[in-house]
Amino acid sequence: MTSTFLFLKTLHIICAAILFGTGVGTAFFCWFGYRHALKVGEIAALRSVLRLTVIADAVFTAPAVLLQATTGIAMMLILGWPLTSAWALSVFALFVLTGVCWLPVVWLQIQLNREAQKVASIAELTPMFHRRFRLWFVLGVPAFIAVMVLYYLMVAKPLSIATG
Repeated sequence: MTSTFLFLKTLHIICAAILFGTGVGTAFFCWFGYRHALKVGEIAALRSVLRLTVIADAVFTAPAVLLQATTGIAMMLILGWPLTSAWALSVFALFVLTGVCWLPVVWLQIQLNREAQKVASIAELTPMFHRRFRLWFVLGVPAFIAVMVLYYLMVAKPLSIATG
């Protein structure tokens, strides 16, 4: 294997770890921060967790998504794997599914953060805030499942599927 390929593979694996780790981490802290804030009536903690969730997606998730796609396609081209194989099409479909879930989640996080920054207390959060939070959670479920399947396909890479 060439040093270029090994560099791409390393970057691809690091991006996969960043995507999964940041996703799980922000989901955990955002969900439990929200539940805790509702229980104890503490808006400051919710503000902080929402603000940091938006920042984490901008700093870690967005660049990792771009690098993940770029390095994956580059490695397939280097290996001579057809971009139209069943494996490649499965990976692309799951990647798109994840993005279709993630992009609204990013918008929702921004909206949730904006509202939380404006109110003085938990009681002032609107019903729309709580609906958006539930939708944020619901969209995360298929995205995480898709990412786990992507991990499997990335690791297993059944050659009969990968090469055509």
